[in-house]
Amino acid sequence: MTAHIQAEKEQIAQTVIMPGDPLRAKFIAETFLENYELVSSVRNIYAYTGFYKGKKVTIMASGMGMGSMGIYSYELYKFYNVKNIIRVGTAGSYSPDLNVYDVLLTNASYSDSTFAKVQNNSDKNIINASNSLNLCIMQTAEKLNMHLSIGNIYSTDVFYKENENYAELFKKYGCVAVEMESFALFHNAEILNKNAACILTISNSFITNEETKSEEREKNFTDMIKLALETALIL
Repeated sequence: MTAHIQAEKEQIAQTVIMPGDPLRAKFIAETFLENYELVSSVRNIYAYTGFYKGKKVTIMASGMGMGSMGIYSYELYKFYNVKNIIRVGTAGSYSPDLNVYDVLLTNASYSDSTFAKVQNNSDKNIINASNSLNLCIMQTAEKLNMHLSIGNIYSTDVFYKENENYAELFKKYGCVAVEMESFALFHNAEILNKNAACILTISNSFITNEETKSEEREKNFTDMIKLALETALIL
């Protein structure tokens, strides 16, 4: 147990699928897992462990933002010996080639956050996802005949920005979308020698101003969930 996770060590699988929303974690467990149990609910951050096609998998929420993701991913890696974390979440598109409901695999995460600097004095502002894990995800997508976009993303500390200069982020860093957790996840994986990946469904577009509703974001983004779970089978 840790200060934030009440599960016993053996109750957490070596591969964790990590949505941000606790209710999305609940939905994934109820919809896709067999013989699952709620193994942690501290602060209503739900963690469920069960079996997907016979493979033990944990589904655990990260909460919103790098601070929350930083806590849970670090504790899972460090104290529960988790090897792989696959974040599944939503993102806003900065690219005309990414539309609502498209699935995006993160190549690298750029951030102007101070998370890495404060955590271990790292000056990095771009951190790659784990190559081996991304390769497994790409191979799984091909097997499922699923279209998968791949690109860099912007991981931000601030949801409501007074000035959103997405065109500059797209041009300077190749960021095709924005979310709020991947940079902390990738940093923790790097310093602890673990694997991390981030699969995102586009929930809104800064180009077209199209957006989905919260109910759709909770229950209808099944392609990325299936992709993450099918990948877990080969890890």
